[in-house]
Amino acid sequence: MPREAVAFLMFVTMVGGFVLLYPVVRALAERLRPRPEAGKDELQALRDDVVQELQQMRREVAELGERMDFTERLLAKQREADRLAPPGNR
Repeated sequence: MPREAVAFLMFVTMVGGFVLLYPVVRALAERLRPRPEAGKDELQALRDDVVQELQQMRREVAELGERMDFTERLLAKQREADRLAPPGNR
């Protein structure tokens, strides 16, 4: 193979490799770059919102549990009253 062809193929290979690898190296460099401090404030605010929502959900679940207990007690009283009633009063 002539020297010019080898040099041309080497040049094309190097340029092609650069073109193909540049986006990968750029993305890797972006991941390694330190994040600004403003992002931490946003994350903290988001975390606080999530914690607040979780606490609200816990309160609602506790309230639903209390309502369910109350309903079960009412139904149990009604069944108990029906069981204890004389046969003619049912």
